[in-house]
Amino acid sequence: MRCEAPKPTVPPAREPAATFTQFVVKLHSRCNFGCPDCYVYEHRDRGWADEPRAMSAAVMSRLSARIAEHVRRHAPERVQVVLHGGEPLLAGRAAVERFATRLRADCRDLATGIDLLVQTNASLLDRDFLDVFLRHDVTVGVSLDGTPGSHDRHRPDRAGRGTYAEVARGLSLLRLPRYRRLYGGLLCVVDAEADPVETYEALLAHEPPRLDLLLPHATWQFPPPRPRGAGTAPYGRWLAAVFDRWFDAPRRETSVRLFDSLLDLHLGGTSTSEVWGPYGADVVVIQPSGLIEYNDILKTVGPDAARSLLHIAAHDFDRAAADPGFAAERAGPDGLCGQCRACPVVQVCGGGLRAHRHHPGNGFDNPSCYCADLRFLIDHVRARITDGVTALRERRSPAKTSARSPAPALHETKPGE
Repeated sequence: MRCEAPKPTVPPAREPAATFTQFVVKLHSRCNFGCPDCYVYEHRDRGWADEPRAMSAAVMSRLSARIAEHVRRHAPERVQVVLHGGEPLLAGRAAVERFATRLRADCRDLATGIDLLVQTNASLLDRDFLDVFLRHDVTVGVSLDGTPGSHDRHRPDRAGRGTYAEVARGLSLLRLPRYRRLYGGLLCVVDAEADPVETYEALLAHEPPRLDLLLPHATWQFPPPRPRGAGTAPYGRWLAAVFDRWFDAPRRETSVRLFDSLLDLHLGGTSTSEVWGPYGADVVVIQPSGLIEYNDILKTVGPDAARSLLHIAAHDFDRAAADPGFAAERAGPDGLCGQCRACPVVQVCGGGLRAHRHHPGNGFDNPSCYCADLRFLIDHVRARITDGVTALRERRSPAKTSARSPAPALHETKPGE
């Protein structure tokens, strides 16, 4: 699963809507894991098979120049460049350093902050790679699916063997004092069959500065797996259980982007997660060949759903931003179906991820296939906030607190109290 990198600002404060601020760079088109649910290799799109295994030096050079050109022209406050795959470390240390060196050089004099990240399964992570990342200030995000048992089921290697021990070894290096500042966090795909609190606490054991939880990519035609007898909104209930464990902790253990963004939106702020908020995505994907593609989670929809007719050799990113496919990705409320636009929580939900709305009968003109789950979590979090604020007000009111026993602290409130 691709890391959904946090959006720098939502919406961008100074640049026009057609500015890209997230560049997903596919350094390598293959992976050393054989995840059965991978949207790149195991869903409907087989475009990866037509790509060169690794991005060439010439394509890297052209891509870096295109990114710098786009950023110079629009001057957003920050942009993110995410090194991705497949598994990007399969490209090798020399290739990773080549791209990082060129990008830093091309963007050296820009006023925009350039956040360079790599999303990896960490099985190939070693001190040599980490030293490259230190030299070029590359933040490292790691994909880890909870407990050893759950991870090994969902992220085996190509021979079907579990990979948890390899990933844990890579994370132990990343947590060393020399490399700790590079540690960006963990990405976990929700397994509705796994215990939610046990999953969260297994992730906490690796001391992530932040983590994120992703719903399995699915559509109305290819719905997400749902546990037998789970009833409505099993993913919403799973996430709500994790939220309560996280929210009720006596101290803040880590940032959970899915929850932080939802809280911010409920309190009148903005979202750093693609899952929430009324604004569309500003993501552009560049394949090893130099092909420019739409948000790659569209690969779960069908063959070529993520493909444009653009290439960095012939087209700059302004031309890409004007493409109808990218315009649809950033359409926001205007791109939602009537049911979503009439929903009372649309400014929080934003309709969910666009790929999750697809149905072969009418394209994307639908609510998310996770609609019930998203609504359950939104309502649950809103209730927790309301209960917490009420409890704090009662504690601060002498007239009320003298008449009855003190209300519980914010982190002690429970749903329905």
